[in-house]
Amino acid sequence: MVKEYKTINQIAGPLIFVEKTEPIGYGEFVHIKLPDGTVKRGEVLDTSDDIVVVQVYEGTSGLNKDCSVIFTGETLKLPASIDLLGRILSGSGEPKDGGPPIVPEKMMDIHGAAMNPYSRDQPEDFIQTGISTIDGTNTLVRGQKLPIFSGSGLPHNEIALQIARQAQVPGSDEKFAVVFAAMGITNEEAQYFMDDFEKTGALERAIVFLNLADDPAVERLITPKMALTAAEYLAYEHNMHVLVILTDITNYCEAMRQMGSAREEVPGRRGYPGYMYTDLAGLYERAGVIKGVKGSVTQIPILSMPGDDITHPIPDLSGYITEGQIVVSRELHRKGIYPPINVLPSLSRLMNAGIGKGKTREDHKAVSDQMYAGYAEGRDLRGLVAIVGKEALSERDKKILEFADLFEDQFVRQGRNENRTIEDTLTVGWNILGSLPKSYLGRIDNKIIDKYYPDKPAEE
Repeated sequence: MVKEYKTINQIAGPLIFVEKTEPIGYGEFVHIKLPDGTVKRGEVLDTSDDIVVVQVYEGTSGLNKDCSVIFTGETLKLPASIDLLGRILSGSGEPKDGGPPIVPEKMMDIHGAAMNPYSRDQPEDFIQTGISTIDGTNTLVRGQKLPIFSGSGLPHNEIALQIARQAQVPGSDEKFAVVFAAMGITNEEAQYFMDDFEKTGALERAIVFLNLADDPAVERLITPKMALTAAEYLAYEHNMHVLVILTDITNYCEAMRQMGSAREEVPGRRGYPGYMYTDLAGLYERAGVIKGVKGSVTQIPILSMPGDDITHPIPDLSGYITEGQIVVSRELHRKGIYPPINVLPSLSRLMNAGIGKGKTREDHKAVSDQMYAGYAEGRDLRGLVAIVGKEALSERDKKILEFADLFEDQFVRQGRNENRTIEDTLTVGWNILGSLPKSYLGRIDNKIIDKYYPDKPAEE
C-alpha cells in the first residue's frame, strides 16, 4: 500500500526535507501533491533514519508543509522506444514538439549499469564528421569520448549541429543515430537547434533533449542521463551506432554546484562538489563498444571553459576521463575562421586505431603529422616576425610561415554546411603541403610523397 506523508519540515532551494518515513531507498522516484491537485516529480537525494532529502525536478515554488509526498519505490525511468527517433523532448523526457506521449517498449533506469571493463572492445572504426580539423588531425573513432573545449561566445553550438548533421561511418550501411542533449540553453538557442534539425532533415535520425535556462537546475542533472539511456537503448537493443552530443557540460556542473550548496555540503575546488570527478566519469564512461554487440555509443561532450581557462576543474577533470579533446580557439574566431579549432592543443588518443590503410587512407597519419609539425613551426615563426620582421627570416622560414597561413585559410576554414569526405580532407592537406618543397616533408615516406604529392610541385 502506497503511503502519503505530510511531514515536510523544511524547503530549501530545490530540496524538500521529509521526516518520520519508513525506510526509503536512495534514488527513489517521488510524487509531491500540492493542495490544488498539481503533482510535481522528484528524486531521493539523501536518506537516513530521521530524514529524507528529495530534489524536486520542477522546482519548489508553490510547495508548502501541507503538501503530501508519495515514495513510489521505483527509480526514475525513461520510456524507451524506437519511436523516440525524430522527437524533441524536454530535459526530463516529456514531449516538447507537440507530438503524442511516448509509448514505451521498455522502461529503462536512467542511471544505467556500469560497463564491465573486461567486456569493452577496443574502439577502431573511423567516424567521418565532415570537419577537416577533426577527421584529418584529431580523428573521432566509434566508441570514443572526445570532448570539445570551448569558451563563451565561441561557435561550439554551430560545430555541434554540423557534426550532428554530417556524422557518418563511410562505406557502411549500418544504422546510425544521433542523440543531442542541450542543458541550460536560452529559448533563442533552443529555437535555433529545433529549426536546424527540422530544416536539414537531421531530426529523422535524431533524438533531441532540451533543458532551458529557465527550467529548474535540478532537471539539468537528469538531462544527460536521459540522453545516454536513450542512446544505450538504440545501441544495445536495436544494434545502432549512436553519437551522443552533450552541450554544455559546464551548465551541468553549475547545477551540481548549486545542489551541493543547497545541501550545505563541504565544497571542493572553486566551490564544486568533491564528487564531481566521479559524477562526470559516470557520464563519460557510458560511451564504448562491447564485445559481441553490434551497436556502440560515441560521445562528444561540449564544455565552455570559464574564462577560457583550460586548468579550470571542469575541463581539467574531463581531460583525465576522456580520450583527448578538441580545443576551440578565440584567436582563430577573431580572424573570422570557422570552425575555429586549434589543432595544436587538440588531441585524439584513439586516432591511430581508426586510421590507415583499409580504414581511411595509407597516407593519413603521415599527412597529419607533417601538417601539425609545419603549423606548429609556423606559429612559432609568427612570434619571431613580430620581433625581428619578416625580412630577417631565411627562405625556408618564409615558406613555413606561408604554409601556416595556408593551413588556417584552406584546411581549418570551411563552410558551416560544407561536408568534406576524408578524401577531400586529405586532398586539401596535400594541396597545402604542395606549397613546400619535397625536401621539407621529413615526416612522410618517399613512396607516399611520390604517390600523392601534387602535380605542380614547388621549386626545390
